[in-house]
Amino acid sequence: MTACAIEPTAADEDGDECGDECGVPRNGGTTCAITADGAYAARLAPAGDCLFPERWTLDGPEPYAVPLPGNQPEEPGTEVQPMGDGRVLIRRLVDGRHAFSLLYPTGPGTGELPLGAVECPDPDTRLRLLPPAPGGEKAYALAVGRRSTAVWLVAGGAFGPEHLAMVPGRCSGGVWLDRAGRMLALDREVGGRTKAIVVDLERDGEVSPLLQIAADSDDRLLAADPDSGLLLIRSDAPSPGRGDRLGWGVVGSTLPVRFPECLRLPDCTVTPFAIQPGQVLMPENCGVALRVDGPTGTWFAVWRPAERQLLQLPAPEGWLAGAGLWTEDGVLRLPYATREVPCGVARFAVPRGAGGTGGLGEAGDAGSAAAAGSAAAAGGLGGTGETRPEDPVRDGTGGAPGEAAPSPSAPSRPDPPVPVAPRPVPLREAPLNGRVAVG
Repeated sequence: MTACAIEPTAADEDGDECGDECGVPRNGGTTCAITADGAYAARLAPAGDCLFPERWTLDGPEPYAVPLPGNQPEEPGTEVQPMGDGRVLIRRLVDGRHAFSLLYPTGPGTGELPLGAVECPDPDTRLRLLPPAPGGEKAYALAVGRRSTAVWLVAGGAFGPEHLAMVPGRCSGGVWLDRAGRMLALDREVGGRTKAIVVDLERDGEVSPLLQIAADSDDRLLAADPDSGLLLIRSDAPSPGRGDRLGWGVVGSTLPVRFPECLRLPDCTVTPFAIQPGQVLMPENCGVALRVDGPTGTWFAVWRPAERQLLQLPAPEGWLAGAGLWTEDGVLRLPYATREVPCGVARFAVPRGAGGTGGLGEAGDAGSAAAAGSAAAAGGLGGTGETRPEDPVRDGTGGAPGEAAPSPSAPSRPDPPVPVAPRPVPLREAPLNGRVAVG
């Protein structure tokens, strides 16, 4: 399981309720949500100028889609999310209220189970769904107000939507830190600075600090893996006044957060969307899939903390950008939809060391007649690309989109140290001891 944030900042929450005219979320959000176990996905599928909910089943031999149209097309800004039992949660804005229902197929039609509604009296409050929770039995939403943020249980409760917690400050993001769906990380803006915090949903929303790399830095959590404890972080601590950097750390570690040079791409935004699960106690060996948005379009890249290079690759045609998941054995699965293949999953076998050798193998393309191109077989491992966790992450370079990364260059100077307090503990995990399940 990978828990990834929806990455609009608190300032972005001030935007309108809708995405663009085609139903694509703003702020680089994904157009498809996938359950934590990878069994189901849901999206708003286009049909001409209209949008309708669609559920994908991903855990069978081949993926297939089930349309769930209602009595009328959905409005832009409507959200859908798959549940663990195959039903699809939908959030609609109706007469100023956020109405929630569960959709399910009923022969030729669509069944709908109303769950209730959440009303936000303040017109400036913005409500959106959080990423799918572990287990798939419950779903949550975040209501961001002017000075505080509310966490709502909107599906899986006993009596409809249930208010769980009120967090002071304006929050964005949303990352699950454990497999129980108890510990939720949010990025809270207070006093002009943003820091990642943890909300304990079983202790009445008790808040604990998670990240504080420097006192005057903005530190956001983008993704987390509970098996390895790997955290993907965006912060301006290593380059104050010159923009954010993408870095990584480990829950429970006293080592500084690392900001590899290979994750800096000029004029591009790099966002993690999937982490390889099952790498217990080996966070540096986790495969990380990243979405890259640049002047020429959107593609994806693969990286491991132990390696010093970023492997950039062209996205499959029709990729539902920002959506994907890893298997434990290192196969990256990217959902896509085209006119010829309305429901497909491209599979890429990514052995360790692929970033240094270009040894990326394609493991097949479910939903299409043939693989989308030839690639080297991925039966064995490439170069290890290993470093010890305490080693500095040095410079790395990636090829242009669609090209394999070049051979590693000569070792360069280590990254400059991040300014921290005398005792550099950038991951303030102490308040979480005994309360964050990472296995």
